[in-house]
Amino acid sequence: MHTFLFLCSLLLCNSLTLAVQRKIQQLRDEEEESPAQVRTPQTLSRGWGDDIEWVQTYEEGLARSKHSKKPLMVIHHLEECPYSQALRKAFASSPEIQQMAQEDFIMLNLVHSSSDDNMAPDGHYVPRILFVDPSMTVRADLTGKYWNRMYTYEPEDISTLIDNMREAKLLLHTEL
Repeated sequence: MHTFLFLCSLLLCNSLTLAVQRKIQQLRDEEEESPAQVRTPQTLSRGWGDDIEWVQTYEEGLARSKHSKKPLMVIHHLEECPYSQALRKAFASSPEIQQMAQEDFIMLNLVHSSSDDNMAPDGHYVPRILFVDPSMTVRADLTGKYWNRMYTYEPEDISTLIDNMREAKLLLHTEL
């Protein structure tokens, strides 16, 4: 009887050891796969596009815009706002927006209001996107589709945002 209990104990210990070893191997395999599958966002991108070079402040954006002769695109948003989150997802998943943002704009995303009153021409709502040309003029002519929130875009408005980005580039080149 003692031999039987001893054998059962050994089998149980062996089974537990194998289960633990399998679980450890699974965790190791997941760790090895995760860096390639899940990319940690760049701090300044906040999920809007990790391949985009982002400036830290509005003042830095203005200076770089003036120096580079590229328009500044300012995205006002809040991390916990569902509208901001939805727009961020659409923005980050649009290859055309990502390419233009990388190549043709100085990019800034703010989770707080700018001290410049020109950055809130029709209110401090989020999300809102404004364009500033290298002469440091806020482009009041480049707006979204909504009369009561002129500088907001929703995920279904990505084509309007793309058109406004193109317009900001074209007018910039003809004005300078």
